[in-house]
Amino acid sequence: MSEEIVRYELRGDVALISFDDGKANVISPTSLAALNGALDRAEKEARVVVLSGRPGRFSAGFDLSVMRAGDAGAIRDMVRGGAELSLRLYGFPLPIIAAVTGHALAMGSMILMSVDERIGAAGDFKIGMNETAIGMALPGFAVALARARLAPTHLQRASVNAELYDPEEAVHAGFLDRVVPADQLADAAFARATELLAVHSGSHAAVKQAIRAPALAELRESLAEFG
Repeated sequence: MSEEIVRYELRGDVALISFDDGKANVISPTSLAALNGALDRAEKEARVVVLSGRPGRFSAGFDLSVMRAGDAGAIRDMVRGGAELSLRLYGFPLPIIAAVTGHALAMGSMILMSVDERIGAAGDFKIGMNETAIGMALPGFAVALARARLAPTHLQRASVNAELYDPEEAVHAGFLDRVVPADQLADAAFARATELLAVHSGSHAAVKQAIRAPALAELRESLAEFG
């Protein structure tokens, strides 16, 4: 099943990881395993990673069918898996570009805060953390990412007030870095990946760890809330 929802292609030194479950691109135990498997391959084979979603949907967040089933252990394990994925992406030794193909909500927006660069498709899309709007508290790892990546003027609006942004507004908030026409997104992401091949991998990893050390520590500490 994992091969059906996550595709991996190595194009030169660039790993292209495409996530498409045919629906909302939910973060589930299955998709977490598939995404981590693709990242494992990229660490061994590539120098830059491009992570993309399906047209119109980057990710709608955690799988609500797991949430609604009411199994506290399954919910905890899935959310912990999301936290671990965010930690892995935030400290990943290679540059990671997200090609944001559409809506990115809840855990989907947390992935955006975890990667290095985010290029969004223009369109009628919503990006942000909607947890408090639906009666949920943000997990600790989301709070750590928001502090690290969002613009200070948008921190409360995005996290406490659950404000959702269109792609252009998401640039100002800190969820995206730039926006391009949807039909140019794949080419723009690959072009940027090609530019980043000029960055020395070892130096990139070392400086990333140094710059992000406080937030990485906070992310690791946040895992304790899952037991």
